[in-house]
Amino acid sequence: MAPTDEPSDDIHAIDFFRDDGAVADPYPYFDSLRTRCPVLREPHHDVVMVTGYDEVVEVAQDSKTFSACVSVTGPFPGFPVPLEGDDVSDLIERHRDELPMSDQLPTLDPPVHTAHRALLMRLITPKRLKQNEAAIGEIADRMLDTFLARGEGEFISEFAGPFTLLVIADLLGVPEEDREEFLDRLQRRPRAGGAIGSTGEGAMAHSPLEFLYGRFADYIEDRRRQPRDDVLTGLATARFPDGSLPDVADAVRVAANVFSAGQETTVRLLSSALMLIAEHPEVQERLRAERGLIPNFVEEVLRAESPVKGDFRLSRIPTTVGGVDIPAGTTLMLLNGAANRDPRKFEDPATFDPARPNARHHLAFGRGIHTCPGAPLARAEARVGIERLLDRTSDIRISERVHGPAGARRYRYLPTYILRGLTHLNLEFAPAGEATR
Repeated sequence: MAPTDEPSDDIHAIDFFRDDGAVADPYPYFDSLRTRCPVLREPHHDVVMVTGYDEVVEVAQDSKTFSACVSVTGPFPGFPVPLEGDDVSDLIERHRDELPMSDQLPTLDPPVHTAHRALLMRLITPKRLKQNEAAIGEIADRMLDTFLARGEGEFISEFAGPFTLLVIADLLGVPEEDREEFLDRLQRRPRAGGAIGSTGEGAMAHSPLEFLYGRFADYIEDRRRQPRDDVLTGLATARFPDGSLPDVADAVRVAANVFSAGQETTVRLLSSALMLIAEHPEVQERLRAERGLIPNFVEEVLRAESPVKGDFRLSRIPTTVGGVDIPAGTTLMLLNGAANRDPRKFEDPATFDPARPNARHHLAFGRGIHTCPGAPLARAEARVGIERLLDRTSDIRISERVHGPAGARRYRYLPTYILRGLTHLNLEFAPAGEATR
């Protein structure tokens, strides 16, 4: 069966990659696509949109047929040359370095991806994550001392952003004396240029990670000259599975990817979680009474408001997905945010249920070889952050002064077709022990 390429008029009118309405609430669009066909070609940019749970898993687990070279860019700016023929694998390999973000782990294919991911997993070990978890609570408490003092605040810039940055800095061993510079350069300064996945027309640099590249190159070169008993020395001396020592540039790319990707998505997870807690008093009360429910609550947030709406693959050869024909050279978007609301997998998927039995089956962290390696860290950050916030407050509310009254809220979302998250979230707090609403 050929890809369905004649959407109904209402779907045809929506350009998912450009329309602001799809940013504010993409879920009706996702549902319309899936209802017509879980594998559907959209008419504006010739992208096959994969919205079904089983179909997303099918593509994500097949790295031989589908290349990740376009995973963060999709149809923009387009492949450098026409993708013609029944096997475009050679064209992909010859031109992949001309694509934006081509040096980052999410865009790599085996065998390069295999070697680089193995290097990464030597940094994010269970032992290191367990050591890091103790620091997560200390960092959260230190941030909350200031954040909660005024009884109100902007959650993303005043807590979630710096909190997640300091946690990943601790994990990677960024020296204490440098962490203020990281906060200043990566959190406090406005970001210039177009963001990855922006729905606007801003230009996208080949790699917007120059600061991280520079700092980690200095760290790695220093530790190779003078090894110490620290995490950065482990990073500098970690070897590929074949025993070879990576070039400094390869080690730097791995560190920068962990730092930037993990921080950005966890900020969105935390802000969605706090919005849901503040918007739903019954959920907040239940979490306060049943702390053991918090881990499953985090999974349900990941399912219902996936921080990454989706990413892309490029078919190397003609194939089928869910019984639909996919020609070689086709760009597909794996919409995790849609798959996580597939009623074939999740009962009553539009309803937020903190006790949903199969919430952890979500695809928010992807599936297959590109499954997010930082998932355990993100889960720990969200759980500990929420626990500390509940410990130190008796009530958390949405600021009506900023966001408007219940039933008429005003929220703004990141103008990107890849990330799903609020631009800001203003909250009000009652301290622990104080009477609640």
